[in-house]
Amino acid sequence: MNHDPIDPALAAPLAALRSASADCGAPPRVEQALMAAFAQRFARKRWYQRLSPAHWGLAGALGSATAAVLAVLILRAPLPGAADADAPLQLDDGLAFIALASQERIEQETHPRMLEASLQRTELAALGVPVSPETAGDFVRAEMLVGADGSPLALRLSSQ
Repeated sequence: MNHDPIDPALAAPLAALRSASADCGAPPRVEQALMAAFAQRFARKRWYQRLSPAHWGLAGALGSATAAVLAVLILRAPLPGAADADAPLQLDDGLAFIALASQERIEQETHPRMLEASLQRTELAALGVPVSPETAGDFVRAEMLVGADGSPLALRLSSQ
């Protein structure tokens, strides 16, 4: 054991210093100003610091799902100058999924989840999908099958 013995010559002055400084403190106004400055500087959290890891995971899954939906919608859009450019958007009415991952990957998923969203047809027009004025206010239901890690597995669009 290594004990540092107090030098006997310093013991009395250190004891006097300890007893004299025990009653010392900052004036109340100074302490309040310091505490307020500290609270202002460190207590506020930015909006992204208030989100839990579960919220960030959900945001990532929804972002991946949205990207996959947009990719499929863009791929399903007719090419400019195509003969059927004025044809309405064909939907499968919920019968079949479009696989976004391999069949093996989908079958290996132990806990897939279903995410649903409703898109107005006018939102599809912004992606280049032709929309007639008669059906512009209609909604399209998008269903996404997502893996436990948030990766998109399959997608289907259907009219509501």
